[in-house]
Amino acid sequence: MTDSNKKNIPILLWPFYAVWRVVSFVFELIGRILSAILGIGFMFAGVAITLSVVGAPLGIPLAALGFLLLVRSLF
Repeated sequence: MTDSNKKNIPILLWPFYAVWRVVSFVFELIGRILSAILGIGFMFAGVAITLSVVGAPLGIPLAALGFLLLVRSLF
Protein backbone atom coordinates (compact mmCIF):
# COMPACT_ATOMS: atom_id res chain seq x y z
CA MET A 1 0.00 0.00 0.00
CA THR A 2 1.24 3.47 -0.76
CA ASP A 3 0.87 6.49 1.44
CA SER A 4 -0.67 8.70 -1.22
CA ASN A 5 -2.95 10.32 1.41
CA LYS A 6 -0.02 11.71 3.37
CA LYS A 7 0.93 15.11 2.04
CA ASN A 8 3.89 17.15 3.11
CA ILE A 9 2.38 20.55 3.85
CA PRO A 10 4.82 23.32 4.78
CA ILE A 11 4.26 24.61 8.30
CA LEU A 12 3.44 28.12 7.10
CA LEU A 13 0.71 26.86 4.79
CA TRP A 14 -0.83 24.46 7.29
CA PRO A 15 -3.52 26.92 8.60
CA PHE A 16 -4.77 27.50 5.05
CA TYR A 17 -4.78 23.76 4.41
CA ALA A 18 -6.74 23.14 7.63
CA VAL A 19 -9.35 25.78 6.76
CA TRP A 20 -9.66 24.33 3.25
CA ARG A 21 -10.23 20.84 4.66
CA VAL A 22 -12.93 22.10 7.08
CA VAL A 23 -14.73 24.03 4.32
CA SER A 24 -14.63 21.04 1.98
CA PHE A 25 -15.96 18.78 4.75
CA VAL A 26 -18.86 21.17 5.41
CA PHE A 27 -19.72 21.38 1.70
CA GLU A 28 -19.61 17.59 1.39
CA LEU A 29 -21.88 17.19 4.42
CA ILE A 30 -24.37 19.77 3.13
CA GLY A 31 -24.38 18.05 -0.27
CA ARG A 32 -25.15 14.70 1.30
CA ILE A 33 -27.96 16.10 3.43
CA LEU A 34 -29.46 17.96 0.47
CA SER A 35 -29.23 14.83 -1.68
CA ALA A 36 -31.01 12.77 0.98
CA ILE A 37 -33.80 15.35 1.36
CA LEU A 38 -34.29 15.58 -2.41
CA GLY A 39 -34.25 11.79 -2.71
CA ILE A 40 -36.95 11.37 -0.09
CA GLY A 41 -39.01 14.11 -1.70
CA PHE A 42 -38.70 12.57 -5.16
CA MET A 43 -39.66 9.15 -3.80
CA PHE A 44 -42.78 10.51 -2.12
CA ALA A 45 -43.73 12.52 -5.21
CA GLY A 46 -43.14 9.50 -7.45
CA VAL A 47 -45.31 7.26 -5.28
CA ALA A 48 -48.05 9.90 -5.14
CA ILE A 49 -48.01 10.32 -8.92
CA THR A 50 -47.94 6.55 -9.42
CA LEU A 51 -51.13 6.13 -7.39
CA SER A 52 -52.98 7.67 -10.30
CA VAL A 53 -52.75 5.13 -13.08
CA VAL A 54 -52.33 7.83 -15.72
CA GLY A 55 -49.23 9.26 -14.03
CA ALA A 56 -47.49 5.91 -13.55
CA PRO A 57 -45.09 6.32 -16.51
CA LEU A 58 -43.78 9.49 -14.87
CA GLY A 59 -44.08 8.45 -11.23
CA ILE A 60 -42.11 5.21 -11.36
CA PRO A 61 -38.93 6.76 -12.82
CA LEU A 62 -39.27 9.68 -10.41
CA ALA A 63 -39.46 7.31 -7.44
CA ALA A 64 -36.48 5.36 -8.79
CA LEU A 65 -34.48 8.57 -9.15
CA GLY A 66 -35.34 9.49 -5.57
CA PHE A 67 -34.23 6.07 -4.37
CA LEU A 68 -30.93 6.37 -6.22
CA LEU A 69 -30.31 9.84 -4.76
CA LEU A 70 -31.01 8.51 -1.28
CA VAL A 71 -28.62 5.59 -1.76
CA ARG A 72 -25.97 7.95 -3.13
CA SER A 73 -26.26 10.22 -0.11
CA LEU A 74 -25.74 7.27 2.26
CA PHE A 75 -22.65 5.84 0.61
